[in-house]
Amino acid sequence: MLAQVYSSALWGTDAISVSVEADVHGGLPSFSIVGLPDNSVKESRERVRSAIVNSGLDFPPMRITLNLAPADVKKEGGIFDLPISIAILAARGIVPAQKARGYLYVGELGLDGSLRPVRGVISSAFLAQRMGLRGIVCPEQNWREASFSGIAVRPVKDLKQACRFLSHDEPLPLCQETPDPPSPDQYSPDLCEVTGQEMPKRALEIAAAGGHNLLMIGPPGAGKSMLAKRLPSILPLLEREEMLECIRIYSASGKLEPDTLFTGRPFRSPHHTISDAGLIGGGAHPSPGEVTLSHNGVLFLDELPEFKRSALEAMRQPLEDGTVTVSRANSAFTFPARFQLVAAMNPCPCGFLGHRGKECRCTPVQIAKYRAKVSGPLLDRIDLHVWVDPVDAESVIKAQKGTISASVRERVLSAKQYQLSRGHMNSRIPDKDIEHLCPLSASCKSLLIAAINRYHLSMRGYKRVIKVARTIADLENAHSLGEMHLAEALQYRPELRSD
Repeated sequence: MLAQVYSSALWGTDAISVSVEADVHGGLPSFSIVGLPDNSVKESRERVRSAIVNSGLDFPPMRITLNLAPADVKKEGGIFDLPISIAILAARGIVPAQKARGYLYVGELGLDGSLRPVRGVISSAFLAQRMGLRGIVCPEQNWREASFSGIAVRPVKDLKQACRFLSHDEPLPLCQETPDPPSPDQYSPDLCEVTGQEMPKRALEIAAAGGHNLLMIGPPGAGKSMLAKRLPSILPLLEREEMLECIRIYSASGKLEPDTLFTGRPFRSPHHTISDAGLIGGGAHPSPGEVTLSHNGVLFLDELPEFKRSALEAMRQPLEDGTVTVSRANSAFTFPARFQLVAAMNPCPCGFLGHRGKECRCTPVQIAKYRAKVSGPLLDRIDLHVWVDPVDAESVIKAQKGTISASVRERVLSAKQYQLSRGHMNSRIPDKDIEHLCPLSASCKSLLIAAINRYHLSMRGYKRVIKVARTIADLENAHSLGEMHLAEALQYRPELRSD
């Protein structure tokens, strides 16, 4: 009495196929699971036994051997409870084995036979589609994310319902959903709520239009965090593929909430006490970090120098490549990490260097030590550096309403269309294509030569200035780069204001 059904195991944010084989034959009653299961999978023996009995089904008092293949992949979590139960029941002939093999099963069982939601169901649904199976059987709470894959989804509330579906062709809901485009009106907060700060708002618009990284420097209370939190309101809406990528990441990490990712781009703002693994990803069982949870969205690091130096340095590779690779002794996991970095910091330890009304009492040594917490190579990867001054009292009292986010987003979308027609977002233009996509006149080259000598720009900084200038030109619907575009881009390059 041998039966086989299919399930899946999470591998980073993807899923790999797991074949669940059940052998039930005579002998002393026993229940063993092989195939490199962890403790949570081994404990499924008790959950499965109680769930089958409490569902009114016959649990065989026989020798049961379960194999989870391939044997060299670690199996974790309660995701295998449902497929193990179905495999045992198929081996006993309680459900038809041939029909059972046509679906992929995921779900954790309660002792009463009820099904509980699990992580990574959308990745499992895509796997079932690639395997050519008839559909996926999953807990009711996971049906919506699974339906985005396009495969037939059969949601069940308990083991008894799953058995009735397989044994008696009891109809189950066939769930397939196409996500509706989000409404721009759902965005909050709005950029018009920020009083003054015209130059930082301009830098925010440029960053949104070209996908550039942004660093805001200024005293406490100047509005750096307020500006950063309004960046998602002027970013282009998620495309369908981007939306699915975000759902897969959040589902795999167990952070997916209904409708959270369907109204805008992710915005993550971790505390500066976060660990390296929490920011980059990793752990004993590697899971996505904040840079991956920010994929296709914004990662905001407030009080940048307060983050651990090792965590900040680890971001240099994902900022360049858009991926994070976490290596372990027997495996390596690659997580997507194409995010837009927005950071904020004070100019000195007390925060009042350059303040118009308050005196800075920090010594030059303290200021140098504070700034040295953020390395030059990391700063060089941030395209835009902007000073945020406190708003003067007159502007606060008059409180003139600024441009709403919807108007800024229209300009950003228009600039993005130019970039898509060239094949790349400006921040991601390959080095080999810069000369072709961003041609410079003789006067522009002279200006850049002077800037390199004045600011001691690295080659990376030089190329990023050109990319930012290209974005500024796109916002003005200009087909070619001019000196004014380069001049504006250059004013965002100095890492810190010296006064």
